[in-house]
Amino acid sequence: MTTKDHLSVNLPGAVITGSSRGIGAAIARRLAAAGYGVGINYLERADQADALVHEIEGAGGRAIAIQGDVADYGQVCTLVERTADHFGGIRIVINNAGFSQHRTVDEMTIEDWNRAIAVNLSSALYTVKAALTYLKAEPWGRIVSICSLRAMTGSTHGAHYAAAKAGLIGLTKSLALELAPTITANAVSPGYTKTSMTAAALAASGDAIYAKIPAHRAAEPDEIAALVTFLASEEAGYITGETINANGGIYMR
Repeated sequence: MTTKDHLSVNLPGAVITGSSRGIGAAIARRLAAAGYGVGINYLERADQADALVHEIEGAGGRAIAIQGDVADYGQVCTLVERTADHFGGIRIVINNAGFSQHRTVDEMTIEDWNRAIAVNLSSALYTVKAALTYLKAEPWGRIVSICSLRAMTGSTHGAHYAAAKAGLIGLTKSLALELAPTITANAVSPGYTKTSMTAAALAASGDAIYAKIPAHRAAEPDEIAALVTFLASEEAGYITGETINANGGIYMR
């Protein structure tokens, strides 16, 4: 089926947290091209979110930009409800919002810790919980959460981020067990990817980082989005409870 054929089919909504840029924006483009109405969530970058909506609509897709802090359950409920109302339901939840911060345990404040857990872990539960009624109303549903290489390796400068992302793996497995057989839950764990979150590290130490990666490069956001889009498809119905690494070979298990 061609992209044009996909766009002629109006599928229900897909909620994508933290999706005004980077991996989230790439996922939004792909899901919109597959016919889904995409709820693009942002916190502060309204201009980027609006530009993405304009881009998707210009290509024949459907999108809506919704401001909201995913660390706040009430705001997440509004995000989910507006997406469902606008597109006639929700079939896909993509937990993409992330908060990364360089802090050793000595340096980080309790507020730093709480914010990292809220954005990287609690928000995923909030979004799934808010969307569950809509997901169960569909013939099948998909939950995909964006994890991190640091969930497996730990971090010398971000224990709060690594701990939250590791928790996301446990949440994913639990959701897979609880929501089977019609709703699947999986996680994608990217390594270094060309986004604003990694821009400073790649600019400062790119050569040294690439030397550690068998693929000798960072991922493009669209490469991660392609994997996420497959896991969100009907064809991926027999994959659940998995965390799939997409890191160029820097971590193998």
